[in-house]
Amino acid sequence: MKIRKIWKSARGGTGGRTAAPAGRASALAGLLTVLAVCGGDAVADTFPFGSHRRSVNDLGNEYLPFHAHLWDLLHGRADGGLLLNWQSGWGTSFLPDLGTYLTSPFAPLVALAPRADLAYALYAVTVLKMAAAAAAMAFTLLRTRPGAWWGAGLLGAAYGLCGWALLEAVYNPMWMDGLIAFPLLCLVGVWVREGRRPLLGPLVVAVCWTANFYTAYMATLGAALVLLVTAPRWRVLLRGALTVLVGVGLAAPVLVPVFLGTRQAFPGVVRDFVPADGPDLAARLMPATYAFSTPALFVFSAVPVLAASLLFRRLWRWPAVVAGVALSLQWGPTHLVWHCFATPNGSPYRQTFVLTGVLAFAAWAALADGLPDRRPLLGGVAVVGLPALAALGSDQATPWGWVLFAAGLGAVAAVPFVRCGRLVALLLAGVLVAQAAATTAWGDKERLARLDDYPAWSAADSRRAAALAEADGWPAYRTDSGRTQKTGNEPLLLGTQGGAYYSSLTPDVLTRTMAALGVGWTSRGRNLQSLDNPVTDALFAVGARWRDGTVVRTGPALPLVTVRPPGPAPRYGRSPFRNQELLLGARVYEPPAADGACRVGTEVFLSAPDFTGRARLGDRTVKLRGHLLKWRATATSLGIQRTPGLRPEVPPKAEVACLDHGRLRAAVAALRATAPTSIRVTDTGFRATLRPGTTGTLVLSSPRIAGWRCDGRPAVSYGGLVAVPVTAGQKEVACAFRPPGLRAGLGVGAAALMLLLATGAAAVRPRRRRPPAPGARPTSAAGTEPRVPAARP
Repeated sequence: MKIRKIWKSARGGTGGRTAAPAGRASALAGLLTVLAVCGGDAVADTFPFGSHRRSVNDLGNEYLPFHAHLWDLLHGRADGGLLLNWQSGWGTSFLPDLGTYLTSPFAPLVALAPRADLAYALYAVTVLKMAAAAAAMAFTLLRTRPGAWWGAGLLGAAYGLCGWALLEAVYNPMWMDGLIAFPLLCLVGVWVREGRRPLLGPLVVAVCWTANFYTAYMATLGAALVLLVTAPRWRVLLRGALTVLVGVGLAAPVLVPVFLGTRQAFPGVVRDFVPADGPDLAARLMPATYAFSTPALFVFSAVPVLAASLLFRRLWRWPAVVAGVALSLQWGPTHLVWHCFATPNGSPYRQTFVLTGVLAFAAWAALADGLPDRRPLLGGVAVVGLPALAALGSDQATPWGWVLFAAGLGAVAAVPFVRCGRLVALLLAGVLVAQAAATTAWGDKERLARLDDYPAWSAADSRRAAALAEADGWPAYRTDSGRTQKTGNEPLLLGTQGGAYYSSLTPDVLTRTMAALGVGWTSRGRNLQSLDNPVTDALFAVGARWRDGTVVRTGPALPLVTVRPPGPAPRYGRSPFRNQELLLGARVYEPPAADGACRVGTEVFLSAPDFTGRARLGDRTVKLRGHLLKWRATATSLGIQRTPGLRPEVPPKAEVACLDHGRLRAAVAALRATAPTSIRVTDTGFRATLRPGTTGTLVLSSPRIAGWRCDGRPAVSYGGLVAVPVTAGQKEVACAFRPPGLRAGLGVGAAALMLLLATGAAAVRPRRRRPPAPGARPTSAAGTEPRVPAARP
């Protein structure tokens, strides 16, 4: 009973459902989250507080460039619009990428910063998301059940500072929207349970699913479990299911194109799920641990202790749910359910934040009515601490992890012996921040040691971008950012138009077409590289490119749209050089002479897609990186043949071809002579005016991805590019792009909106009251007969 008195002294109010306690709890949760994350980064000397790089893996390679493109869109500087991206992969669908990476309500905030400071802006947005998740959890806990505001604030901060957020989602910023979605969807469950806010509930669901459908799906499963525990009534569950369906329907204009985009993407690696070992799971419960293939289970030590204390009060429901979710992480069938029925290409425990959220609700069930008595609390310490000893058999446990874990358990165990309630709050808050900051710092250090990292934007990058912008001639010609790349999405980062492109949604037709033409890749075909080749520069209308530290004007380039003579479309073979000739329609390469040397004056090219090492022609050496299917080496130039009989040093089974620039110029001139007289490019397509008497096939130098229509009919493919047959007498051709699924998504969204409005109208329609029957006695507002004071005896 003493513990409950201490608790009451620290409640700071009634703890009821008022705005003030919820606001204080949310503010405390957000403040502690920002303090721990920024403090940990500062301790690790990591950007933006130190010299160590923060942009690791896909954060620097993929997400930062996409946010740069969003910045350009919002400032009116992008080539393309919401549907079509002219800058990457020679022109690709953008709505699926937008829905996957950039539809968070927080994403547009990057536009407030200067473009050169996008890395700072993205860091601020990431920390803001973590703070928002913590605040949302604190608020939802108090709405679920009244209690001390500072207790809800601590649990909210513990959720926002869980290991999954600090170690996994921190460099996948769109996953943070799932961290926010879970408490918000649980709040929607509260409204459903109370029969309130029928309009706002589906809108919140729609925002969560639009922000990041992948983690929102996981959060929805977790919120359904919470609703099942707190309101196990079929009417409430049915109402909750309807709320989710309407909300997901409202998000369909984004979700359907994203879904179809994943179906049309180049297939990634297929992995079998392998559950983590028990000792490693025990180690990951601790702060200051890091591993890629085991779940980041760390959460502030008080959270699992409070959840476990319910067992000693004979309250089984929440512990059973926590145990069920934990076991589902390790079982193959439920693993697939959590991950949309596909084992991800990367961390196999992306749903771990849901387990942390369920733990937070279990801890609140133990805490809301007051701190548990000494016996349940110490029992919870034992339940959490004893299994952790299994981590002695894991190399993932760290000395600092053991120290901080023991300190956390010790702090919780000391609570029954502390008489001042405010001191309890300060003690727990201090341990929470220390554990989370140490985990942040440890994660910064380990990611930098284990993952690829990318430098922050520099003055040299600003000069390079300015030089490329000055050379820009779009849409008359493309300007390529160059073969030397800092990221997989260099055209987006530097504001150019090229072939490099990296996304989870890289189209299959783009990867296969570019590979046939000699383009290299990483990430098993989803990270396409630039190709510095005069033939492909001509084919894809590249008039300027970055090379050897400066912008150079390339050789003769074709316009964006050309006309090929009547005849069948090219069918590619194994040789990238012959495939380039087929697409060009002319022979421009020669084979080496019998002695293996090219003719003097020609340019020597090498294709060895599966080779890693060096190749040489005279004093020029090039590096290749190939290891199919993970990496594919780009076909590359070894330089101009200037010495008769000089053979290139190349790997076995490599293909060498000798480019005749004179033949290339003649082929380009012939195609330019039959090209359209004018080409008008828009954000969603183009319109070309044809020369009189034009026949054959009009070809756009962009991949023939699904969604292109020309003159009202689906476009055809010409060597993997957008094409349309042209008949005699035709004056112009108009082609437009609409992402597959957009029309269907808009239809579903419209139907969901109508259902939402109908539901809202039914909820606010005043009930018509029947007139009382003659002689009926009046009733009170509660529907009962009015009370009549009894007469005094």
